[in-house]
Parts: sequence; C-alpha cells; structure tokens
Amino acid sequence: MLDPYWILVAVIVLALVFDFTNGWHDTANAIATVVGTRTLSPGKAIAMAALLNLVGAFFSTEVAKSIGKDIVDPHGITQVVLISALLAVITWNIVTVLMGLPTSSSHALIGSLVGAALAFKGPEVLQVKGIITILLALLLSPLLGGLMGFALTKLIRRTFNNVPRSKVKRIFRPLQIASSAFMAFSHGASDAQKAMGIITLALVTAGYQQEMVVPFWVMVAAGVAMALGTAMGGRKIIHTIGSRLSRLETPQGFAAETGAAILLTTVAKIGIPVSTTHTITGSIIGVGAAERVRSVRWSVAGKIIYAWILTLPGTALMGYLFYLVLRFLES
Repeated sequence: MLDPYWILVAVIVLALVFDFTNGWHDTANAIATVVGTRTLSPGKAIAMAALLNLVGAFFSTEVAKSIGKDIVDPHGITQVVLISALLAVITWNIVTVLMGLPTSSSHALIGSLVGAALAFKGPEVLQVKGIITILLALLLSPLLGGLMGFALTKLIRRTFNNVPRSKVKRIFRPLQIASSAFMAFSHGASDAQKAMGIITLALVTAGYQQEMVVPFWVMVAAGVAMALGTAMGGRKIIHTIGSRLSRLETPQGFAAETGAAILLTTVAKIGIPVSTTHTITGSIIGVGAAERVRSVRWSVAGKIIYAWILTLPGTALMGYLFYLVLRFLES
C-alpha cells in the first residue's frame, strides 16, 4: 500500500495542476471583450488578468468551503476518489481549451467528483441537497449574467444616445479596462477557491485537520497556480468569446464585464460556486441581444451550449472510469 502522506501530496499537486488549467482555460472570461474591442493588446490584457486573478484569490474562502463539504461527505471518501476526480477534470479542461470551447471548470469539477464518488461507494456519500443548490446556481448564472448585461447596455444606450460615437468610445475605453480588471479579480475570487476547496477537503479526509477551514498556504498556492495558468492565455477561447460569439464595441464590452463581475463577486462572498465561463458568456449574449438579436452568432452560442450540456455527464463518466482504474491504490 502506498504511503498516505504521498497520496495526499499527489492530491495537492493535482489540485494545483487543475487550478493552473482552470486559469489557462478561463483567461478569456476576464479579457475576451477587452481584446475583442481592441482596447488592450492580448499580451497586456493577459498580464493584467494574471495579476488580478492572484489578488482575487484572497477575497474569500466561502466557495472553497462549499466545494469541500456540499458535494461529497468529507469523511466518506478517500484520497483516491479525489485523485480520480482531478485527473478527469484536468483532462477535460485541456481537451476543451485546445478545441477553443469555453466550458465550465465548475461543472467539470462537480461532475468529476460525483462520478468518482459514485464509483467508490455509490450515492450514499453524495450531499444531494448541496449538489442541487450548486447546480441551480450554475444554471441561473448565465441567465442572470445575460439580464445584467442586457440591462446595462440599454442604460448606456439611453444615457449616451445623443453623444457622438467617437466620443462614447473615448469615454468607455478606460472604463472597459477597469471593468476587465474587475472581471479578472472576480474570476480569481470565485475560481481559485475551487482548488482551495479540494486541497482542504483532502486535508480533512487525511485527518490533518477536522474542519473545512482553508489554511493560508493553500490560498497562496491556489492563487499563484491560477495566475500562472492565466498567464498562459487560452487564445482560442479568447477568440471564441471575444470575437466569434458577438461583435462588441467598447461600451458593450464594459457592460458585459461589469454585469458579470458584480454577479461573480457577490456569489463568491456568499459562498455559491458558479461558473465564470457561463456568467460572462451569458452576459455577452445579453449585451449582443440588447443591441440587436441578430448580432449574436447563435450558431456559435449553440455549440457552446452543447458543450455545457455534455460537461456534467462527460466528466462524471470520466471520474467514474478513472476511479475504476485507480482503485487498486485503496488496497
């Protein structure tokens, strides 16, 4: 039997690798619109996003606690379950980022955890009430993001209706940089906590601590891993969200980022793990629809939605299969 200490180390390393792929996958969430409107170059935007993802990681730990205790019973699973789930979600993130599909790392993590836990002991270790609450939040986040983007765009249009277009663009250029920075911060505040939750769950499962309290070193490690992944820049997804989904101008980019970031920071403080990918994508669709329904490329939106639908069952199956392959480590 392998030394439990080294299995714990493996979980921590894989959680940080997941965090890295999450940052790499989700760079577009923060900067796609600011790059798509050509307000910032990709290099400058990525550097800004990486820094603010790191800063955002220290905003709250409420989402980490939800990830650690509201999906599976912390005392009812093993480290091998976590290893299986992490291998599944890392594989999913790498494949989808190479394909340029902006899928949800949150959905992928939940699906992987559920699949691996089911393979280990069946539904008895699942926290059904917590899973339902999280899934409802994940489903509602793109709708709420879309509504906020739609409302902000209508407000901007009404306020600046008689202002020359060139002047509006000059006004909103620095505002969009600020909104993109806010979005990057909110992404770090929300998504870095998911790796924190897994690592803290591993520490509880291994008996190193009794409660779901995130140690400071875990916050630092998760923030750095997220920032490094963000610095890689998922350029295919940036192009999909920033240019292919809907052609945005500077005011619309500001509306999309601001609406999504307000929603994300609010739920991060409450402790609800929602998808930054779904939220910003929904916000961009809402902004595009506020201008003109046909300005949204619905064929691209359809492909994204299909990928979203496949994420939960796909990652659950992968988590299940990874555990079946690795369960010999339990003996």
